[in-house]
Amino acid sequence: MDEFYLDRVATPLGLTFLVFDTAGAVRAFEFEDYEARLMRLLRLHYGAVELRTAAAPKSIRDSIAQYFDGELNALDGLPCATGGTEFQRKIWAALRKIPAGTTINYGTLAQRIGKPSASRAVGMANGANPISVIVPCHRVIGANGALTGYGGGLPRKQWLLAHESGIMLV
Repeated sequence: MDEFYLDRVATPLGLTFLVFDTAGAVRAFEFEDYEARLMRLLRLHYGAVELRTAAAPKSIRDSIAQYFDGELNALDGLPCATGGTEFQRKIWAALRKIPAGTTINYGTLAQRIGKPSASRAVGMANGANPISVIVPCHRVIGANGALTGYGGGLPRKQWLLAHESGIMLV
């Protein structure tokens, strides 16, 4: 079993927990006030894990800082590794292909993976994503254009979408 490490990274949206493995792949990224969600998803995807405190690789920390400083493609090349089912991993891979500043709905995402009638399952997989922001589940919205749930809270989802669209929120 891989060893998992925990670092804390400050962002404009608050302190985050960054979980990475011995190979330097991101395993989870979650806002500090959603620690219970982070731990639940880690147990769900990996079983019992022990998080050791360590500084994340500079390349990961730098990419996160660059993203929040406005270099919206800075997270695109970060190595990520996820547990989950094959279906979930397919959804999470498809999420990484949604360009910054773009939103799609669950039905469109289901079509992109070849499962046009699976929009509810897509929504469930989206909600089980352990790597928020980097695996951009915030870019998925409701069919009517409304912001739907987000593991880090709807205000953060709104901020992230505005950030990626070049709109500054106060």
